[in-house]
Amino acid sequence: MWLPGPKDSRGVDYLATTGDYLRIYKVGADGTVEEPPVLLNNNSKSEYCAPLTSFDWNETDPNMLGTSSIDTTCTIWDRERGVATTQLIAHDKEVYDIAFAQGKNVFASVGADGSARLFDLRNLEHSTITYESEGFQPLLRVAWNKLDPNFIATILADSNKTIILDIRMPSTPVSTLSAHTAAVNSVAWAPHSPCHICTGSDDKSALIWDLKTMPKPITDPILAYNAEDPINQLEWSAAQPEWVAIAFNRKMQVLRV
Repeated sequence: MWLPGPKDSRGVDYLATTGDYLRIYKVGADGTVEEPPVLLNNNSKSEYCAPLTSFDWNETDPNMLGTSSIDTTCTIWDRERGVATTQLIAHDKEVYDIAFAQGKNVFASVGADGSARLFDLRNLEHSTITYESEGFQPLLRVAWNKLDPNFIATILADSNKTIILDIRMPSTPVSTLSAHTAAVNSVAWAPHSPCHICTGSDDKSALIWDLKTMPKPITDPILAYNAEDPINQLEWSAAQPEWVAIAFNRKMQVLRV
């Protein structure tokens, strides 16, 4: 994932990846990648760390990143200093995803314990469990609506449902989107509209939903696209919001909304 916002005054950009470690690559103005990358380890007691499942840049303060790990923790990093500023046990089981809200203090995480939790860096003594799935079915992804931060979306493991949550009303979904016929793999809010969201699924379809009638039930999407194979990932372009990119098999397609 690229650093959000413009490049620095020297034209340098940054690209971060997670897997065994958090790696941050510096990309020069001429496109050359500086090697080796900055390698950040969330285990201060060992040269090895538990695999990282996901991460998110903070758009308000791009110097801040958050990572999630199978060791039940979330870690907040200072990019410029190359150090962890906060590490907390976020869930009872593996943490699968993390997403920042607007601003620099609040983030959400989801995990194998079936819960979606909210954290405030100004007060880490407490967290809010905003949702627990039926039967504690694992939650794989979380996406925060940056234009209306009262709403987050999450998807369940091996489920055709996308859960829309209103953080002002914990525990009960404000809407459940279930038009897919196979497991949902990816979800992205529209960067230019607070009431539109896109989902991609193993049923090979990408669906765009209009949520402005919530809390009334929403049964059908407003747009649909069928790919050649199951859709693994999608992104809605913030710079050019008329485009959505989807990835499947060994291909990527860019779709005009």
